[in-house]
Amino acid sequence: MSDAPAKARYIMIGGFLGAGKTTAILRFAQHLHSRGTQVGLITNDQSIGLVDTALLQSQGMPVEEITGGCFCCRFQSLMDAAGNLTRTAAPEVFIAEPVGSCTDLRAAVSYPLRRIYGEDYEIAPLSVLVDPIRAMRVLGLDKGKAFSEKVLYVYRKQLEEADIIVINKTDLLSEADHASLRDALQENYPGSEILSISARTGEGVDEWHRCLLAEQIDNRQAPDVDYEIYAEGEALLGWLNASATINVPASFDGNALLSRIAGTLQAKLAEQSAEIAHLKMTLSPSEGNDLAVLNLVRGDGTPESIHRLQDDMESGELIVNLRAEADPEILRAAVEAILRDILPGADVNIEHIEAFRPGKPTPTYRMAMA
Repeated sequence: MSDAPAKARYIMIGGFLGAGKTTAILRFAQHLHSRGTQVGLITNDQSIGLVDTALLQSQGMPVEEITGGCFCCRFQSLMDAAGNLTRTAAPEVFIAEPVGSCTDLRAAVSYPLRRIYGEDYEIAPLSVLVDPIRAMRVLGLDKGKAFSEKVLYVYRKQLEEADIIVINKTDLLSEADHASLRDALQENYPGSEILSISARTGEGVDEWHRCLLAEQIDNRQAPDVDYEIYAEGEALLGWLNASATINVPASFDGNALLSRIAGTLQAKLAEQSAEIAHLKMTLSPSEGNDLAVLNLVRGDGTPESIHRLQDDMESGELIVNLRAEADPEILRAAVEAILRDILPGADVNIEHIEAFRPGKPTPTYRMAMA
């Protein structure tokens, strides 16, 4: 009988900006925790100040954050993060959420991880989540504003490399639209299994979880990726991360404030023909552990409050993560103007703000075959 310790399971859950990855990951992590399984989470972004990290930490989850590039370009940082979690939380399952504009994860992350660290980790199938409305527009099933062709190149490559394409937010779809989307995905990506879930309601998640816990990534050829087009597609996306403190003489409704910021920003960017890929905001009071979280995943979408504050507040911290197909300086100007004027009488201090385009991806390792 072998005395070797059991391998930890490494699960990577990808998908384009706004697909609902964080909500799905949180539900999965809570499910594992309820079964007594130790979980470690790894978030990823091009810069600091992630809403995702704040949200997951607010739920008591052990989280490591990798910034400054995607997993494929920060492979050693990914392994360092896993090592830190192993020392502090001893996870049996790692769940990693890559940057939403990242692709080539199979060749640049999953295969190298298995090749180099296969004695330590079992590599689960690569899941790619999709927002159904966005996916229907990309596949020509629904009218509405889409991204430019080079951004869509990245989107399509994400789907092409997936073991499992997960249609998320099925609660937003009619039966007819759901069937049309499933058929179109299966026709365009025959090498992928198609599953449907609602991370919000829990519908369909059990089957997905079983696949991630029981199966392993397959050995098929990773798709070819033209890194020039990939880089140009990413560079069309403006990236903004900001954090600010808010102090008001009298208490105010933080939930209403987030909704007002989102609606005003939505209108300003529409005037500039900027298509929102994802807007995420959190607002946390200075006292207590409460947290408000708001999401917007399309320029013509409806802002959605995922978590709401229970009480009014007088001071707290706001975090804004905005991704849109637009010049980053347009995003910066819009956010700064809104924060100056959105709450009369408030003392709003922007602690950190940066707006930029992602740099060209340069994968640390890339292995076309397992």
